[in-house]
Amino acid sequence: MPESCMFFTIPTILTWTRIVAIPLIVGVFYLNLDQPTRNLIATVMFVAFALTDWLDGYLARKLNQTSSFGAFLDPVADKFLVCASLLVLVHLHRADVFVALLIIGREIAISALREWMAQIGASKSVAVHMLGKLKTTAQMVAIPFLLFDGVLFGLIDTGVWGTWLIWISAILTIWSMVYYLQKALPEIRKRVK
Repeated sequence: MPESCMFFTIPTILTWTRIVAIPLIVGVFYLNLDQPTRNLIATVMFVAFALTDWLDGYLARKLNQTSSFGAFLDPVADKFLVCASLLVLVHLHRADVFVALLIIGREIAISALREWMAQIGASKSVAVHMLGKLKTTAQMVAIPFLLFDGVLFGLIDTGVWGTWLIWISAILTIWSMVYYLQKALPEIRKRVK
């Protein structure tokens, strides 16, 4: 399939939905509804759109519709969704601004590092690592917990658990950034000389 057709495959459309989700999730908090209802709607939307991350990758492989555009758009959509949700949580006083700055700053720094490493032909040195996956998992559980901000199944205080998880995510964020920078350092030294 030509690369130009890859803009509108099923996997790519699913990826686009994560970007479209951002104003929808933000908009929920401006609806004339009680807070628990807004929290529930935003949480369900976040979880549904976040699941498209797994689904678009699965379908791209299954339908043989992988593309360089899809590989570019997928992490961008993830980062947009996470960063926008963090800003909403900061605005609602459910996440610390320091945590948001750490996570968003790391995403910008590592994205720029990966772009530069790709330009110099050394992208393998900053390939996704288990630390990055753990960081993402912690974020993807923390954010819906903080959006829900209530007691789940009469047992789980999602505000407390979400706060712990978002701080754990921030620690993993810094740890993974240091890891990627260390992996890239030999290539950086070669270019600086």
